[in-house]
Amino acid sequence: MRWILVDRILELRKGRYARALKNVSMGEDYLSDHLPSFPVMPPSLIIEALAQTGGALAACTRDFRDVTVLAKIDKATFRGMVRPGDQMTLEVELVENRSEGCRIRGTAAVDGAPVADAAMLFARVDMSPAYPDPPDRFVFAKPYLSLLHVERFAEGATDSGLASAP
Repeated sequence: MRWILVDRILELRKGRYARALKNVSMGEDYLSDHLPSFPVMPPSLIIEALAQTGGALAACTRDFRDVTVLAKIDKATFRGMVRPGDQMTLEVELVENRSEGCRIRGTAAVDGAPVADAAMLFARVDMSPAYPDPPDRFVFAKPYLSLLHVERFAEGATDSGLASAP
C-alpha cells in the first residue's frame, strides 16, 4: 500500500461499525501532483481512506484471521472537497457479512458535512496450505495493524471507554 490514509481508528465495533480520522496536511505528497495550484485530496484517495477503514472493520469481524481485500466499489458519490487543514471523519457500517466476503457502506465527512459516500465489497482471500502466511503486500499485515493499534480491538480491549463487543 502506497499511502496509509487513516491516522487513527476511534471506534471499532466488531461486526457492526467503525469510525476513523484522517488529518489532511499540506505535507501530503499527493497534493504536489494533483492540482498543484489548488490543493485538494483526490476523490480516489477519499475512497481509499474509506476502504482502509472498511477493511479494518471487515478484518476485525473475523478476528483478523483472513486476508481481506477491497474487491469492488459498488457506488461512490462525491459531494465536496477535502483540503489541507481539514479533518476527515470516516464512518463505515457492515451491511452484509458472509464467509466469502462482506458489503460495507461508508461516509466521509468534514466538519459534519458529507464529502463522499461509498458502497464497497470486500473479499476474503482463501489462504490454502500452499500459502500459509499472508504476504506483506496485503493491507492488514502486522506492521499496518500495529501502526493503527488495531490489535487492542481484536483482543477485546477498550479504547477511551469504547468497547469492541460484537
